[in-house]
Amino acid sequence: MKPLKLNSSSLCQLGASLLKTLRAQVATKKFWFDLVVMTAGMFVASCSVYFFLIPSHLIVGSITGLSLVIAKFVPFLSVGTMIFIINAILLLLAFVLIGNEFGAKTVYTALILGPMIDFLGAVCPIKESLFAVTIQGTGQVIANPWFDLLCFVLVLSVSQSILFSINASTGGLDILAKIINKYCHVSLGTSVTIGGGAICCSAFLINDVSLVIMGLVGTWINGLVVNYFMASINSRIRVYIITDDYKKIVDFVINTINRGCTLHEVTGGYKGQKHVQLEIVLSEDDFSRLIDFMHKEHIESFMTSDQVSAVYGLWNKKSLLSLSQH
Repeated sequence: MKPLKLNSSSLCQLGASLLKTLRAQVATKKFWFDLVVMTAGMFVASCSVYFFLIPSHLIVGSITGLSLVIAKFVPFLSVGTMIFIINAILLLLAFVLIGNEFGAKTVYTALILGPMIDFLGAVCPIKESLFAVTIQGTGQVIANPWFDLLCFVLVLSVSQSILFSINASTGGLDILAKIINKYCHVSLGTSVTIGGGAICCSAFLINDVSLVIMGLVGTWINGLVVNYFMASINSRIRVYIITDDYKKIVDFVINTINRGCTLHEVTGGYKGQKHVQLEIVLSEDDFSRLIDFMHKEHIESFMTSDQVSAVYGLWNKKSLLSLSQH
């Protein structure tokens, strides 16, 4: 494998390719849907940073934390400069190692995070942690960084999962996590834990041990929650149906809800009669529509269902048609 050489020519080609991809995407409904989802996801992320991370002064595994460590040993560069340099390198890697779509979406999310945090500061200014308690009489303020950490991780994980599901990210550490996920073939939650844990460990050089351990715990919880939400987003319902009216169901599944189905010939153990069993993989919304259709058509059946954690390959009619056209 030849080493990748980045020069002015290759960067121009990368920019031209990105512009071409962007023009093609803008004309589709998916682009506008993803844009709304990315904006909503980043607003959730900005809330987690503004309301929980900033007031508590915690350093969870993040690019900001890594910048603080490096800036300590490179005093002629400010923390802001380090954040810019590291993010620029990661964004370039996002385009080169993952793809134009992921890179373009991450550029957008990275650009709107700061303005959203500033907007929250103008609309809802806060001076201390939401969980800080003021002792009456003494005026002493007692903070609870563990509550801030837990809320930050839970809210941020929701945002990360939403963006990962549409091939985007919040930027920074998420880019590193996506690269680890793609090339090491581990889950996104585990990738977040690996990347964030490595950054947290670098903080041993400048921070108190207790704060570093708190950051490691937060990063570990972050990975677990991302895995949970990603599993929930990607899960599907697998349905098995035995009925004499299977042709009606096949027609509804293929032509109305645009999913595929598999037919199995089975033999009943009680009477030894042969039947057709349908195996269908559906989303929750598709499953509800199928149940409503069967009730409306008064279809008698024996049905079972179970949860499928993820579906790979072709599982809907549109994908099958796209493949046949090629």
